[in-house]
Amino acid sequence: MQATSHNFKANARRALDDAVLQRALGNIKTGFQEKRRQVIAELPEFEALRDQGRDIKNHTLAHLDYYLERFEEKVTASGGVVHWCRTPEEARQTILAICQRRGAKTVTKGKSMIAEEIGLNQFLEANTIEPVETDLGEYIIQLRGEPPSHIIAPAIHVTREQIAEDFRAHHTDLDPNRRLEEPRDFTDEARAQLRRRYFDADVGITGANFLIAETGSTVIVTNEGNGDMTQLLGKCHVVVASLEKIVPTLEDAATILRLLARSATGQEMSVYTTFSTGPKRDTDADGPEEFHVVLLDNGRSAMLGTEFQDMLRCIRCAACMNHCPVYAAVGGHAYGWVYPGPMGAVLTPSLIGVEEAGHLPNASTLCGRCESVCPMRIPLPKMMRHYRAREYEKGLTPAKALWGLRVWSYFAARPWLYHGVARAVASGLALFGRGKGRFRSLPLADGWTRVRDMPAPEGRTFQDLYRAGHRRVP
Repeated sequence: MQATSHNFKANARRALDDAVLQRALGNIKTGFQEKRRQVIAELPEFEALRDQGRDIKNHTLAHLDYYLERFEEKVTASGGVVHWCRTPEEARQTILAICQRRGAKTVTKGKSMIAEEIGLNQFLEANTIEPVETDLGEYIIQLRGEPPSHIIAPAIHVTREQIAEDFRAHHTDLDPNRRLEEPRDFTDEARAQLRRRYFDADVGITGANFLIAETGSTVIVTNEGNGDMTQLLGKCHVVVASLEKIVPTLEDAATILRLLARSATGQEMSVYTTFSTGPKRDTDADGPEEFHVVLLDNGRSAMLGTEFQDMLRCIRCAACMNHCPVYAAVGGHAYGWVYPGPMGAVLTPSLIGVEEAGHLPNASTLCGRCESVCPMRIPLPKMMRHYRAREYEKGLTPAKALWGLRVWSYFAARPWLYHGVARAVASGLALFGRGKGRFRSLPLADGWTRVRDMPAPEGRTFQDLYRAGHRRVP
């Protein structure tokens, strides 16, 4: 996937002007936030589980080499193969070699952000191998020729009307006047289209939510069962995952699973939680003949021991973006790479560089909602501030921002002047805003008023109210 993170501002402006996208993004609050709130309210020990999950991942990251080596030993003992890949190119070539050796013409795929990170679909197509996405959301955006805009709901930016249009355009063997209105209509049609593709596929490729060092197992969670079909019906199962997905034991995985679905989709558990350990054995009724795990680094080991190591605790639940006001306003495509929202604002510059993705840590109000809902207690706002500092150190901060900070620091260093100017501005705006209640445009504030009104102040500053004894400002 070609990164356009350096164009975040232009991407965001287009997203804000896209009425269809804005309507689609309105589903985030009811679809994710409220369900999460309800299911967590029913689990009194949720906060204690967050502490346990954080501690498990911190321990694992402190001994990452040991647990990765143990995982490889267990996979090998069960008849599988682990492939160590430093870069996306190494991972792509490894997967291609497996597919070519199997004579694969078609591969089915479960949803995998690592596959997106390495640009796997485009690479396979360039080598005459057809990838077929089997997750409903991924299937929809594959028909549309788009990347995912969310890490668990890849088609959240698409409306029902758009999906119906795409299905009619691609499924031309069906009745053009058929009903396509409700989720069940789309699900049934996609299921019928994909059913035969599972049996045609020579190789099945999935991601992994967890890698378990104790047993050499990989774990996926889905709500559609497509992951099971992908890895069981193909003659070869390839798991592509990044290094930090490792956990020490089955019990550790079970602990974090209690956090994952609640934080992601507001479920107690996903419909399917599937553990895979090696290829088919002689006593098994079905399963793949080969089992491969492609482990990707791609800059993650460089994050160890730095102020960004905590980001490697991420379990890809998307709670941070589901509660982020910036993501809710512009959607995932504006971020310009695989990982959107607050987690992307930290992970993306870590993987592709602050020179390319320096806009993303600045695309935040630092309101702290992301950290407050993160099941692994990742301090996302703190790490975004670290990247802002790095951007400044590298001389990448825009000149306008530097000028504004210098002006602000001049006044902030002179409190008497700061308070006097603030009082004059507040009084002036109150005078001009009398009777209006808000401003539709203001000099030097077009970044705000271009997309929202500015409430008119009432005339007194915070300091004035505080000195007057209004400790609780209205």
